Amino acid sequence: MILHHILVAHTGILHLTFIWTLSLSTTWKQGKWTEVPYVQAFMALNQDPDLRASCKMCLTTNQPPRRREPEELGASEVLLQPGRLELGDVEEDQVVAVFVVTFDPRSGNMVEWCLPQDIDLEGVEFKSMASGSHKIQSDFIYFRKGPFFGLACFANMPVESELERGARMKSVGILSPSYTLLYRYMHFLENQVRHQLETPGHYSHLAAFYEDKKGVLHAGLGRGSSLPPVYWLPSIHRYMYPEMKITHPAGCMSQFIKFFGEQIIILWKFALLRKRILIFSPPPVGVVCYRVYCCCCLANVSLPGIGGTVPESKPFFYVNVADIESLEVEVSYVACTTEKIFEEKRELYDVYVDNQNVKTHHDHLQPLLKINSADREKYRRLNEQRQMLLYSQEVEEEYNPCEEDLFVLFFLEQNNRIFQTLLEVSASQDKTLTAEHARGMGLDPQGDRSFLMDLLEAYGIDVMLVIDNPCCP
Repeated sequence: MILHHILVAHTGILHLTFIWTLSLSTTWKQGKWTEVPYVQAFMALNQDPDLRASCKMCLTTNQPPRRREPEELGASEVLLQPGRLELGDVEEDQVVAVFVVTFDPRSGNMVEWCLPQDIDLEGVEFKSMASGSHKIQSDFIYFRKGPFFGLACFANMPVESELERGARMKSVGILSPSYTLLYRYMHFLENQVRHQLETPGHYSHLAAFYEDKKGVLHAGLGRGSSLPPVYWLPSIHRYMYPEMKITHPAGCMSQFIKFFGEQIIILWKFALLRKRILIFSPPPVGVVCYRVYCCCCLANVSLPGIGGTVPESKPFFYVNVADIESLEVEVSYVACTTEKIFEEKRELYDVYVDNQNVKTHHDHLQPLLKINSADREKYRRLNEQRQMLLYSQEVEEEYNPCEEDLFVLFFLEQNNRIFQTLLEVSASQDKTLTAEHARGMGLDPQGDRSFLMDLLEAYGIDVMLVIDNPCCP
């Protein structure tokens, strides 16, 4: 019976969303232990690309992937088209630049060395060494540079040198067309920045690395060239979100939930509305870059026909004052900064996050800052599912789905439920959205009225909202 709900007739497609829900259902809620092996088999397929290939199966969300040639099926990561969860082209593991940035006591931040020598790295000297880094010993930074994404590892070493004012600071980084594979080189970059601090001017290891990993740039991507289109949104766990490893043993999603608590639901609403979200934090900035990533994961939608009218949700990661000009023209992004001056530049953002304080200067967005009963229920369910996950990991050691899967799929299901309801109402004769519809979407008819109105406007969905404001006694 369970398999009937997983398999889509005549397609041979296995829906990972359903499998995950069924896994928790069979082992926890319903006690259907005899059906657990079937669910575990599907989860094993998701976690092992070689096993998938041998079984000739494809795991997806709701959309069947495009037909691909046999030689294309070896990669485990895929890119998504901006704003929607659809399988796109296979992501290439390539590095388009490697560089060393140093802090010179007389000249400030500067690019000390790079390959290729003709690539435009203007501004990278500030992106890869965050403002305030002199106060910390080490850090890692994700950032955007034109059509590319960067990862740099920073280190600060005390030296007995008056010329260097007692400290030597450097960053070693790379640029790539996508950020989802940058984590693979974190350890290498950490070792290389330490090497550069201890033996400055020796670049042979970096040069060999670049020759081994370099990608082929399109013609004209040197200085002053036009930029190719960029794919922004990640996939989820090999197919639906990027494998971004961090220093926290519990994972970035777990840290994100613990750090923001119920405020996650507020961030979810702003992310779904594609607002400009700027997160402030003093160094180190590495963990804050993952908060940017987590915010972007809140807004995933896998239904066809959703997202075409809204701007892309762009993870800019770390930004500084040198990015002000580019941020001025963006209508949607998520970014982080260590520079407090940004708080005064209200024209650059819609939502400002300072520590755990989420705030907005727009009057019409103020109602979204209030936690309502439906928000608390969503947060309660999220924590309940996290506990169920921990239980399943204790009971069955071999079956080990990660918390990132749960987090992303939880909000994916919530978003799909909202938009499925809105699409059904918009296709009906009277196009009337009632309080019952709102409750069915997991929203508070009164507390989320403003959010619903903004959502309908942002996505261009034609329905009539008949949820009245409560009357004053």
